[in-house]
Amino acid sequence: MKKLKLSICVVALNEDNFLPNLLQNIRDQQYPHRLTEVILVDSGSEDTTKSIMEAFKEESNGFYSVQVLNNPKRIQAAGWNIAISNATGDVISRIDAHTMLPKEFSRRVMKLIESGEDVVGGIRPCIIENDTPWGKTLLSTENSLFGSNVNRSRRSSKKKYVKTMFHASYRREVFDKTGLFNEKLIRTEDNEMHYRIREAGYKLCYNPEIVSYQFARSSLKQMIKQKYGNGYWIGLTLGVCPRCISIYHLVPTAFVLGIIITGIMAVAGIWHLAGLMWSLYFFFCMVNTLISISRERILPHKLCMPFIFFVLHVSYGLGTIVGLVSLPIKREALIG
Repeated sequence: MKKLKLSICVVALNEDNFLPNLLQNIRDQQYPHRLTEVILVDSGSEDTTKSIMEAFKEESNGFYSVQVLNNPKRIQAAGWNIAISNATGDVISRIDAHTMLPKEFSRRVMKLIESGEDVVGGIRPCIIENDTPWGKTLLSTENSLFGSNVNRSRRSSKKKYVKTMFHASYRREVFDKTGLFNEKLIRTEDNEMHYRIREAGYKLCYNPEIVSYQFARSSLKQMIKQKYGNGYWIGLTLGVCPRCISIYHLVPTAFVLGIIITGIMAVAGIWHLAGLMWSLYFFFCMVNTLISISRERILPHKLCMPFIFFVLHVSYGLGTIVGLVSLPIKREALIG
């Protein structure tokens, strides 16, 4: 049987801190280099990202092709579309720049594709760049079920079909049939694309044997900004493709609305619902904090986890509410 060719695609903007390690991971991949193409897309970086890509292209790593392309629109979805349009492989792997790939990643991806699947992916735990007590605390919050790890494509130990996944790999025919990424969506382009893929009759096969790692944000400020932005685009996407969004995306929004509604009721003298909500929330915060402490070395910083949970949930929920409120203004631009 003819062996399939693989195109590994990376889109980057100002990623010279992470890109060298990711490119080394790509060099170390076990799927034959003679069957592997690497496509690197620079989105107008102002650091040394582009020169790192060019240097990689000049190396003799045995890949059948290495392309370095430009993304003048700078947004992620446009970068993926440039990569896909120029890819020559039978299978296209979409890899974020903030990623670490085990050497067996591409081999396991291609094995699953060759078994008959069309879209495949696996577990994507978060890791940290700086191994400090505070960094470990932020990482524990991110990886916690109560933080953002409820998504099955991050934590499930069973092979199954899912609605969306990180670092997915696709047979080329999937894009030929469903089209490319929606460049009007900044943060939720993968949710919308995977919805269209499912509507076209394809299945997204999740297998925990396929592992890739995502670097978590290294500061609380960066995490807050990320969560707010994610929530904002969830709110906007609800107005143009509500079935692209899962119910768990809306839990922080319900929490923020619960704070507002029960707060108003408490001021009016009806405090029972507020007491119940905050008691349950505090309980889940403490349970997840204790689980984290029991699994790892006890760090004083982890006593801050309930506060971090609260700040991230509120940031995400407020972002979604602002996105929803902005819909009347943004909707025409997103649809037209």
